[in-house]
Amino acid sequence: MSQETSSSHANPLLDASTEESRQGINTPTTPSTTSPSTTTPSTTTPSTTTPSTTDENAVIVKRRKTSDVWLHFDRVTVGGDPKAQCKYCKKCLVAKSTDGTTHLRDHATLRCIKRKFKHIRDMRQQVLVNEQNKVDGKMVLKSGQFDQEVARRELACMIILHELPLRTVDYIGFRNYSLALQTLFKMISRNTIKRDILKIYEAEKAKIMRFVEKNASRIAITTDMWTSSNRKRGFMVFTGHYIDECWTLHSCVLRFIYVPSPHTSEVLSKVLFDCLLEWNVDGKLSTLTVDNCTTNDAMVRAISENLPSNSLFSHVPLLHMRCAAHVLNLIVQDGLVIIKDCIEKIRDSVVFWTGSTKRRQKFEEVARQVRVACTKELVLDVKTRWNSTYLMLSTALVYKDVFFRLNQRESSYNCMPSEEEWNLSSLICQKLELFHRVTRLFSSTTYPTANLYFPQVCQIKIHLNEWSTSTNNVIKNMALSMLEKFDSYWDVIHGIMGVAAILDPQFKMKLVDYLFKKIYGDRASIEISKIKTICYDLLDEYSSKRMDGDALVSLSSSDDNQSVGGDFLSDYDMLVSSQRRVGNGKVELDHYLEDDVLPRSNDFDILSWWKNNRAKYPTLRLIARDVLSIPVSTVASESAFSTSGRLLSPHRSKLHSKTVEALMCCQNWLWAQIKGKLFILFFCFCVLI
Repeated sequence: MSQETSSSHANPLLDASTEESRQGINTPTTPSTTSPSTTTPSTTTPSTTTPSTTDENAVIVKRRKTSDVWLHFDRVTVGGDPKAQCKYCKKCLVAKSTDGTTHLRDHATLRCIKRKFKHIRDMRQQVLVNEQNKVDGKMVLKSGQFDQEVARRELACMIILHELPLRTVDYIGFRNYSLALQTLFKMISRNTIKRDILKIYEAEKAKIMRFVEKNASRIAITTDMWTSSNRKRGFMVFTGHYIDECWTLHSCVLRFIYVPSPHTSEVLSKVLFDCLLEWNVDGKLSTLTVDNCTTNDAMVRAISENLPSNSLFSHVPLLHMRCAAHVLNLIVQDGLVIIKDCIEKIRDSVVFWTGSTKRRQKFEEVARQVRVACTKELVLDVKTRWNSTYLMLSTALVYKDVFFRLNQRESSYNCMPSEEEWNLSSLICQKLELFHRVTRLFSSTTYPTANLYFPQVCQIKIHLNEWSTSTNNVIKNMALSMLEKFDSYWDVIHGIMGVAAILDPQFKMKLVDYLFKKIYGDRASIEISKIKTICYDLLDEYSSKRMDGDALVSLSSSDDNQSVGGDFLSDYDMLVSSQRRVGNGKVELDHYLEDDVLPRSNDFDILSWWKNNRAKYPTLRLIARDVLSIPVSTVASESAFSTSGRLLSPHRSKLHSKTVEALMCCQNWLWAQIKGKLFILFFCFCVLI
């Protein structure tokens, strides 16, 4: 800094002369005698101008800007208007003479974060964090860095994962909390967090689409419709199920799309087919699992007509899979109609003793008197959900003595079931316990592999056959009513589910022989041969595809040979390969079935077994990857509706359909990554490329 500049800021005479000039006094300036190189303040101070004298007694001077706030700002012109640009964050503020400097001082002292931390060269603050050593488990201190973009992404992921409203970023408490955690974090608005969520959705969707496209196995689709209760908007969810190269079973939401009315089969089939084309899975679709209704039947027929002929199982025309949980619900509902009077009395009793707080307290008091060792509360069923009816009956049977005691003490209680009706209800509950257990397996959100379905469905078939010959007319009529609807479902699914059971090394063909003899009796051999035929047809189809792939590789190499000299016997090699296809597949299946079955174990991992034996059974392992991933229920899709119901609550009913889809899909994908389901997929993809 030059001497002139330093003297202009430190000379006390300058301030005095300026003050006197404000009072209209012309004070002459005396040159300094301490240094010959020092000039007068009037010529060295940038902000002080030489007075222009209009007459001998009056002097007009411009007011010098003396506020120290200008040490932090530069004067610039933006659009013809004077602005004050912060030297640290480069933000421009108004700087007219009438605006004052209070807003500039507030920005410099309170709002400008970069000025507070100007000693940090970049804005990634270095902090000390505790990290646990993976070797010895000791905690060590390491330096970490703050990144605004990373923090914004984590904030968006938090809103997605935990279904928080977008206006969370506007809450004063959340803003104060975030500022207390990290003063460098610049809070964003509601619109900005929505844009961040959509950006995450597009990035994650692109990754999932690449992984699904790279995966060589078939993909099974489950779909269902849902209508929001507040605005009556219809949404359709598509969930894909497949086994990757590392033999890990995956289930991910592909689309959660708004479907305007009317929801006809033509509209639904177009939406579904567009989804298949978008995700490029129309050529490797295994099954389509939907609820059992006429609209879905017509939708599946329309889809099958539009799909290419080589995209489905050639020898096993199985595309339409009806939801097993929905079918069981319809079957049991038909059976419960036989005893509807008995169920209605128990339902009325539950309504009576749970209708008010006083009656509920009286019921609990009597339950303690008769010493009922049960802490369950009475629950009212949903008439369209048979499993809730089963839970209502089973709980009411525990409190049978309580109802009997209350009937003697409460004159207004006049819907008490008779002893015969209680006994019938107890017998029905014992029968329904099997359906309840199987439905829980079918309705599991972490659905099992397809090999576990076959023995459960066979168990229901065997018990219905036994009940249909019961001496109790009520049980017999109920079983006959159930069998009529169950057989229509059994004829469709028992074939492919039997193949899934054969592909389980704990079962193989022995389980099919054992169960079919109980179901069909003397006709068991005919039905067993049908299952074997399906297996051989699948082997023929898959071995042909595998050989065709190998032939393409050999053909490309033979073309190189022909370019230099030719290979006269290349056509002969292809002929031998085509004749060997069927024989090799049958031999492979025969070797697999001849090996001893493994002992049954609850901890057995069938996917790990096929992963370890894929080289031994090159064709069977391709069939196993496609068949074992087939779901028999739409629960994987329906589970998304519990989230959507919270997402589209009456307080959040104005979310755009694209935002809803981004939130729903991203939540499914991010949770899958957190649970480790996609980590192996990412690793395998990196290895493959």
